[in-house]
Amino acid sequence: MTSELHKKFPHQSDTLFLTDAGLETWLIFQKGVELREFAAFELLETEVGRNLLREYFSPFLALADANMTGFILDTPTWRANPDWGLKLGCDANRIAQINGEAVTFADFMRRGAPNAGSILINGVIGPRGDGYEAGEVMNPVEAEAYHSLQVDALAHSKADMVSAVTMTNVPEAIGITRAAAEADIPCVVSFTVETDGALPSGQSLRDAISQTDGCGSRPPIYYMINCAHPDHFREMLKEGGDWVERIHGLRANASRMSHAELDQAEELDDGNPVELGRLSSDLTRLLPRLNVLGGCCGTDHRHVNQMCAAYTK
Repeated sequence: MTSELHKKFPHQSDTLFLTDAGLETWLIFQKGVELREFAAFELLETEVGRNLLREYFSPFLALADANMTGFILDTPTWRANPDWGLKLGCDANRIAQINGEAVTFADFMRRGAPNAGSILINGVIGPRGDGYEAGEVMNPVEAEAYHSLQVDALAHSKADMVSAVTMTNVPEAIGITRAAAEADIPCVVSFTVETDGALPSGQSLRDAISQTDGCGSRPPIYYMINCAHPDHFREMLKEGGDWVERIHGLRANASRMSHAELDQAEELDDGNPVELGRLSSDLTRLLPRLNVLGGCCGTDHRHVNQMCAAYTK
C-alpha cells in the first residue's frame, strides 16, 4: 500500500497536485487506437501499448517537475472490474492481476521520474456500468461486494490511494468507499455531473457528498468533479456550504457538449485549452480547497499546462 516516501495527500496540504487528462480520448482520436470497450488496460499487455502509455504520461510528469507541483499518477484501470473484464475475456483472477500490473507499470514510471518523491500512485476504479448514465443502480452492500476484487488488488500493491472515478450515483460510491476502508487504503470519490450540475442519477452534488460522507466511520479523504465543463456546475457551487470544502479536485472537459452528445461524437472536441485553464482557475473562488487539477474527455497535456499556469499565476 502507501509508500513511506508519500506522507502527504492533497487534503493534507496546500500544495498543487496535477493529474493527467483524457487518456482514452487521446488514444482513440489522437493516436488512432481502437480501444475495445474503452478499456486502456489492454495496452499493458504489449510493448507497443506500454510505449503509448509512456508517451502519454511523460509530458504530464515533466510538467509537474518543471512547476514543482505534486502529481497523482493514475493507473489505466477504469474498466478493470469484473463485468467489463468478462466482456474482454478476463476472469476474476486475471482482472486482479491486471490491476497489480497497472500499479507495477505506474511505479516503474514514478521511479524513473526526477520528481519521484512528489508522485502518488492512484488506483483508478470506474463504475460497474456506463460512466455517462446511472443505469441500473446497485445498493451499497452490492457495490462493496462487486468492487472489492479491484480495491483489494490495488490495496495489496504499491498504490498510495484509490479513486472512484466518474461516479454517477451515490450507492456505488458508498460501496467503493466501504471496500477501501475495509482494505485500509485512502479513497477519493469523483462524481460526474450533467449540464445542469446534477449527477446522472438526478441527485445534487451537495446531497451526494453529504450522503457519501455519512456512509460510515471512514469517508473519502476528499471529493472531485470530473467529466464536465466548468460552465456545467459553476452556478451550483455558488450555494456554498461545508460540502464545498470537501472538494479538492477537478478533472474538467474542455468541451461544453453533454454526455449524450460526447457519446455520439465522431470527432474530438478539444475546446480551448487557454479558456479551460482560466475557467478552472477561476473556480478557486468557489472551491477554496481546490488543489488537484487535471483534464478528462478530450483534453491532453496542453489543457493541464494551461490550468497549472492560470492557477499559479
